[in-house]
Amino acid sequence: MYSLMGAVAMRGPTDRLDGTHRSVLPSTLGLVGDVHELSRADARRIAIRAQLLDADRPTDPIDLVRHLTVLQVEPTAAVAPSAEVVAWSRLGATFDRAELEAAVATGALVELDNMLRPAEDIALHRAEMAAWPGAGELKDWQQGQIDWLEANGDCRRDILEKLYDEGPLPSRELPDTTVLPWESSGWNNDRSLRMLLQVMVSRGEVAAAGYEGRDRLWDLSERVYPDDPVVPFDEALRIRGERRLRALGVARPRAAVAPGEPNDVGEVGEPAVIEGVRGKWRVDPTYLEEPLDGRAALLSPLDRLVFDRKRMAEIFEFDYQLEMYKPAAKRRWGYWAMPILYDDRLVGKLDATADREAGVFRIDAIHEDEPFDAAMAAELHREIESLAAWLALELALPD
Repeated sequence: MYSLMGAVAMRGPTDRLDGTHRSVLPSTLGLVGDVHELSRADARRIAIRAQLLDADRPTDPIDLVRHLTVLQVEPTAAVAPSAEVVAWSRLGATFDRAELEAAVATGALVELDNMLRPAEDIALHRAEMAAWPGAGELKDWQQGQIDWLEANGDCRRDILEKLYDEGPLPSRELPDTTVLPWESSGWNNDRSLRMLLQVMVSRGEVAAAGYEGRDRLWDLSERVYPDDPVVPFDEALRIRGERRLRALGVARPRAAVAPGEPNDVGEVGEPAVIEGVRGKWRVDPTYLEEPLDGRAALLSPLDRLVFDRKRMAEIFEFDYQLEMYKPAAKRRWGYWAMPILYDDRLVGKLDATADREAGVFRIDAIHEDEPFDAAMAAELHREIESLAAWLALELALPD
């Protein structure tokens, strides 16, 4: 583990006095036929710029979410809730979490599928809600959902009536009159009310309406979502794909199904291949030929730069897993280890805990995937100090 308190080396020719670095896309970036040929370094720099993790920091939380399209809602707060950490990683010390809370309270941001989204984007999801559980010929599991919902139709109506009469309520105050339990092989088995609410969200009937403490509130969707014109299904899918690619920079046209928000983008953008990586990609041409002004950044484990672990491994060649569900003895990096970005590389993990009772931001370990030189260590230390100050906690470094 590199000592962050060591001497700072002289900066190299690509370093700036403000601690950022300017990297340019190599001149080997080319176009063969209609396909862009990218190196892994090209792809990394495109992805970082697309995720607003370069030195040119955004300044407005709402504009940030509009560009990223989503902030994942995850209540685990080993450091802070993931959505807040993602925003801080981009906005830095100027980020006030109260602005995010106010945006939710005023309806500028709404939650759908455990993701905070700009309210105006809901119009891109309404046609899909109306076509629930899917357009075209239904698969067996989709028909099974229809049958399960029909069997629990009285409970669905009871929930809608309760919300109509009383307004936003936590799930514990909603009637669970399900007669056919939800059955699965794992996490959601026997969680019938929870799954019924999820189906009703998918159908556009109810919506997350904020929080009461840590309890999510539910209300009729017509009171939560803006009454914007519905975008037709195929057009909405295309626009969502274009916006997702703008936020990711480079992505697969097809990928495994992911919860909440897809990792693939369809046929939007332009075709690309990445040297040393098999298969087809799509790239947003906006980012081609543009340089990266890199910096150090501490990322949430759920940050979109690393959330698609397959893309992360292919482009960044970074070994990482979220270990919060592993027994402590089997963790390599820590309960909620934060990936460390430096310039155009993921270079390590920060094992840290916000101990609010003790009033300290405790650094348990810094794992280096490659040796940190003094300049890297100094920049990382500044980011850690900034995070501690934003958390309003005293920094406690390891001995």
